[in-house]
Amino acid sequence: MAATGNAEETQLQEMEEEAGMEREMDSDEEEGMGIENSDDEEDDSSEDDKENEAEIQRLEEQLSINAFDYNCHVDLIKLLRQEGELPPLRKARQKMSELFPLTEEIWLDWLKDEIRLTEEEQNREKVYELFEMAVKDYICPEIWLEYAQYSIGGMGLPGGMEKVRSIFERALTAVGLHMTTGATLWEAYREFENVILATVQPPPGSVPTCEQQELLNAQLERIHTLFRRQLAIPLMDMEGTYAEYEEWSDQGVSDTVSHKYKRALQQMEKSKPYEETLMAAEPPKLAEYQTYIDYEQKEGDPARIQIIFERALAENCLVPDMWAKYTKYLDRQLKIKDLVLSSHDRAVRNCPWTMGLWKNYLLALERHGADHHTISDVFEKALNAGFIQATDYVNIWEAYLDYLRRRVDFSKESSRELEELRAAFTRSLDYMKQDVEERFSESGDPSCTIMQVWAKIEALHCKNIQKARELWDSIMTKGNAKFANMWLEYYNLERSYGDALHCRKALHRAVQCTSDYPEHVCEVLLTFERVEGSLEDWDAAVQKTETRLNRVNEQRAKVAEKEAHLVRQEEEKTEQRRRAKADKKSQKKGQKGSRPGEKRKAEDEDNENEWGEESEQPPKRHRGEGNQGSFRGGGAEEYMETESGLFGRRAPPCRRQEPPGAKRGQQMAPATVRKTQEDNSEQRKDDCSVFISNLAFSMEDPEKRLKELFESCGPVQSVRPVYAAKGFRGYCYVQFEGKTSVPEALKMDRREVDGRPMFVSPCVDKNKNPDFKVFKYNTNLEKHKIFISGLPFSCTKEQLEELCKDQGTIKDIRLVTNRSGKPKGLAYVEFEDEAQASQAVLKLDGTVLQEHTLSVAISNPPPRNAADKPDFSRPMGAMMPRAMVYGSRGKGRTQLSLIPRSLHRQTGSESKAENGTAPKPTGGASGDAGFEAQAKPMSNSDFAKMLLRK
Repeated sequence: MAATGNAEETQLQEMEEEAGMEREMDSDEEEGMGIENSDDEEDDSSEDDKENEAEIQRLEEQLSINAFDYNCHVDLIKLLRQEGELPPLRKARQKMSELFPLTEEIWLDWLKDEIRLTEEEQNREKVYELFEMAVKDYICPEIWLEYAQYSIGGMGLPGGMEKVRSIFERALTAVGLHMTTGATLWEAYREFENVILATVQPPPGSVPTCEQQELLNAQLERIHTLFRRQLAIPLMDMEGTYAEYEEWSDQGVSDTVSHKYKRALQQMEKSKPYEETLMAAEPPKLAEYQTYIDYEQKEGDPARIQIIFERALAENCLVPDMWAKYTKYLDRQLKIKDLVLSSHDRAVRNCPWTMGLWKNYLLALERHGADHHTISDVFEKALNAGFIQATDYVNIWEAYLDYLRRRVDFSKESSRELEELRAAFTRSLDYMKQDVEERFSESGDPSCTIMQVWAKIEALHCKNIQKARELWDSIMTKGNAKFANMWLEYYNLERSYGDALHCRKALHRAVQCTSDYPEHVCEVLLTFERVEGSLEDWDAAVQKTETRLNRVNEQRAKVAEKEAHLVRQEEEKTEQRRRAKADKKSQKKGQKGSRPGEKRKAEDEDNENEWGEESEQPPKRHRGEGNQGSFRGGGAEEYMETESGLFGRRAPPCRRQEPPGAKRGQQMAPATVRKTQEDNSEQRKDDCSVFISNLAFSMEDPEKRLKELFESCGPVQSVRPVYAAKGFRGYCYVQFEGKTSVPEALKMDRREVDGRPMFVSPCVDKNKNPDFKVFKYNTNLEKHKIFISGLPFSCTKEQLEELCKDQGTIKDIRLVTNRSGKPKGLAYVEFEDEAQASQAVLKLDGTVLQEHTLSVAISNPPPRNAADKPDFSRPMGAMMPRAMVYGSRGKGRTQLSLIPRSLHRQTGSESKAENGTAPKPTGGASGDAGFEAQAKPMSNSDFAKMLLRK
């Protein structure tokens, strides 16, 4: 036994000496490199040191302002490591690890530095503690392997061998199922045990004692067991392990081991395509990992499901949805306390801005019986996490208040938990008012849901209906008294926990204050009196409701009368302006008509001015610069065509393009024009047609050219170009033989034709479809899409994709251009989910691309309701504040009116049209379909008179 112990000690000393010699050689090489570098760069070292010190100071100051700047932490650690200042480097790493999980590379650098430092201090426990921190952040085989190898250096210490084996066993539990790199740990473990085997084998030719033979057999059994355990697990290249076992084992491979090996080999072959797909994919491989996870969940092995989730999160640690799926699986399937809570903790440290992860963490803590102090600490951290929406704070407060309510024993009249719950409700209301409203300029809880829950708890559990009534009084004073649903909620509370007197009072107040649905609350009051009230109560209710409804009807009539009066005034002003302008034109014609050769020129200018456009500009079409790729609609040109029927096949409103040799002064007779209009009106089929605009005026033979362009979409029945006095106006109508060709034609929108993007829109007759909305905007906050401004004009989609791909899965990229196709320095990038978009905003805002500083924000298109439903009682510009009319980014640049400027003259107080929305007309002559109820549209004859006027 003594001989065995001496041999083992000698072997261990040899292993430690070899490891020490390797470290000394590495140290000598580093020192030699340092001397050589100092000899070559002695002149520049002092300047570099000064620059590094200044940069270190700047980074430290920046972190003192914003401790959650991840990249700043990384840069500071990198500089301190270059300087070789280990104490400040250790401090910087510790600060970063407190806020964020560290990547495998950062941990390995830190561990190597600490290992070199502790060799001098002879304190291995600090390094062990550091390894324990490292293995908790992510599942990293390299860190576990480094941990095991470092522990081998201390196996000569008391209990050292047991510690090494314990670390190896933990490593196999954590990453032994890793199909591609797990085999490395198994082989390292076996190699360690083989070294121990060599120390217990007796010298050749000697007869071992009984104790030596027992040690030898035990060690051989350990190695056999490691082989059997590994061969039962599906790992890549496991065939080589099986061959090695056959060669090593004197007794061969048992049938049981062979059976388990074959079953694992079959499972490995099933998983192999997923592993090959992962190896071939580019980071972050989110879609590939999700497919792999779905496969493993169908297979149903919890250990394998856990390891593939961990592998996915190691490469996609900033994807909240992946953390949510993983923690949900652990909560519902494994339910192992330490594993569940550690995963929730890692989730919120990686994605602190995601309220849902914090909420699930609080539920998991309560579910697994965490103490009240721990849950409260996690909640306080959530409040400081920096959520991106005001409603997130409402939701996290609701989750915490629910937890506090479940702690209360309401059978007692008063308890410490009940007082804590009430104090928390009070604090939540103060927090929403002071902190959330100041940050977001909104409460996030306009319906006062927190106060409503508090009132129900007081009424139901505490039997304190008076406190509930006080809370509802406060709710109503916060602007909710005008909503019928709020009064009905209060009424239902009184019905359940109050009395008939207060129910009646609530309904009477509702009738008096409600402005959205007064008829409904009146009906509820009358129904209540039918069931509960006396004759006097019924009479009072009838009188109350009749008085209120009469007043409501009078107010509505006054508003309608006032609006009609304003419309008549605007019509009269418009008619006066039109007559004044017509008189002025007739005077000019009389002055210029006496000079030969100028009559045609004057007529041409009049025709152009009447449309408010220069002859070199095409008809303008609304193209919203919001978050939609293409907004399809016929535009105002289509509206005028369907109203008047003037834009027929080569039937221009004033003068068609003349063939060579024709007299310039010739014009089509009015009767011919009207006949052509009638024919084309009968032949036209809007549901088989598309409207084309933004074409070049110089296009030769537009009819032939466009027919060739759109023949690939289906058989073309006709092409109707639109002409002005001087020629082609840049837009036309293409009619197909069938409806199925229209969707294919719409796909050609924005295709470049003669250097200009061609706009393709559906053709809709507004007379037949007055409610059709030409432009459809998404005016809500688009959380999955970001808006980037400040881009260089030379930026391409590929460059933008390269910039954004690290932030998540990109679904679409759109570079905003003007009518001629030139870039405007703006772009929209759509991600797979809102968490990726939020992360992109945090990472990309303020970055520099080709010497241009980018501004990145969540896509928030300007609202359109203000222009769709104007308030006729005041000018358009006074309808609402500018921020509400134009959105968070202000007014768009392509806010074009499709109404001719000669017909649309706004006063100084009226604001211009919002992006993609027609403005409020100044008179009934505009014919805007959105104002049919207020303004009389122009008839076909009115348009014909206007356009054919000489």
